[in-house]
Amino acid sequence: MKIADLARLSNLSVHTIRYYERIGLLPYADRDASGHRDYDAEILTWITFLSRLKTTGMPIREMLRYAALRDEGPHTGPQRRALLEAHRDDVRARLAELQTCLTVLDAKIGGYAEDEERLKIYDRSTTNPAGTRHAGAGANRRRSR
Repeated sequence: MKIADLARLSNLSVHTIRYYERIGLLPYADRDASGHRDYDAEILTWITFLSRLKTTGMPIREMLRYAALRDEGPHTGPQRRALLEAHRDDVRARLAELQTCLTVLDAKIGGYAEDEERLKIYDRSTTNPAGTRHAGAGANRRRSR
């Protein structure tokens, strides 16, 4: 598959694909007769995995470490597993922190909702049936002058 097709299917830019090749996250693509990159469709599985690592906040240097271990072969399975387990621990810690932040946001939003409800109740209690506000004593005095 051509690089434009890979970019479209992977939601990566052509520039990002070339960059990932250059730094070693992606293997260099085979070239067709005219010298254009020709990717095997299986690369999409690897790119999807890399995207998930990126989304979960794994630094590129760790992604590169994982990719290098992967390239070395199956005997690096225990090291790759350890790397992923450490990253999983980091993700869980960030999720817990985000959950705490979400709880604070929910409480703050709830406070605003309570304020808005109190204002609605106040507005209803100070409005006569015709939908106009009751004139206070000061307003009556001004009109009578």
